Amino acid sequence: MKRRSFIVGIGALAAWPPVARAQQARKTIGVLSPGPSTPTNSVSLDAFYQKLQELGYIEGQNITIERRYGDWNFDRLADQAAELAGIRADVIVAFSTTAARAAKQATSTIPIVAGTMADPVADGLVASLARPGGNLTGTTFIAPELIAKRVGLLKEAIPGLSRLAGLWHPGAYGERTMTEMVEGTESAARALGIQLYFAPARDSKDIDLAFSAIAEKQVGAMIVLPSPMFVGEYRRIVDLAAKTRLPVMYQVREFVDVGGLMSYGANLTELNRRAATYVDRILRGAKPADLPVEQPTKFEFILNLKTAKALGLHLPRTLLGSADEVIE
Repeated sequence: MKRRSFIVGIGALAAWPPVARAQQARKTIGVLSPGPSTPTNSVSLDAFYQKLQELGYIEGQNITIERRYGDWNFDRLADQAAELAGIRADVIVAFSTTAARAAKQATSTIPIVAGTMADPVADGLVASLARPGGNLTGTTFIAPELIAKRVGLLKEAIPGLSRLAGLWHPGAYGERTMTEMVEGTESAARALGIQLYFAPARDSKDIDLAFSAIAEKQVGAMIVLPSPMFVGEYRRIVDLAAKTRLPVMYQVREFVDVGGLMSYGANLTELNRRAATYVDRILRGAKPADLPVEQPTKFEFILNLKTAKALGLHLPRTLLGSADEVIE
């Protein structure tokens, strides 16, 4: 449905359907990303832009896209959100809970589509998933509920696991969501008789330090807790895990595609494509308050068999059989 802009006579324009006429006025879409403007950080956003094109929105023709980046700094992110509100974008697309929070603080009137939120209800972004209320809606990857499943899969891969590290990003989400994720990890580890050690990384510079601290603890594996910063730094984290020969469970498949051991969670590419459909509906007149927050319908378990062999892991057949995809 890739539409092109045409110069038409008044008579021809009058014959067009109302929706088609409305789309001839160029709309401004503000895109707010919590990380820097780098290829690695932008990889998950490509699906969003691709879906926009499939829906007929062509940058420079019927839409203008104003991109803003927070460089993993909330104060900067808040300033960038205020800029998008100041230029009166027709809709602001905020990727991650952090960006959504900054956008919501910047405007209570401009529609906001928030992509890949952790727990929008717990973080106070929407009244409920079914009826968001206010000016914000979008997609959620359901962060806290999947922690126990990830720890369980890691234990199944390494039956003798007794010491586990958790790489986490304090402040990545709201206080309630972060508490639920930390406590959920502790509870899951305790239930399996695993000793847990947390290594914080408050900004990207801390990631190397966190890995050094983890190495000193002589843990048998690591789980990376959800964080948009970690997703943005996925190649670096996988490289560090390889150097320390550490089996790691990740949140999304992007890590496994570049050599990570395993991941369990929602498909970020699909969630970002779905965010584009929200933009389309809002530009056609829908109100964010009336659009339910979309939850994943499927979670995928991805294994990298080549990485397992490099780590000397002999994965059980039952685990291999339960994987949605095994990368060889």
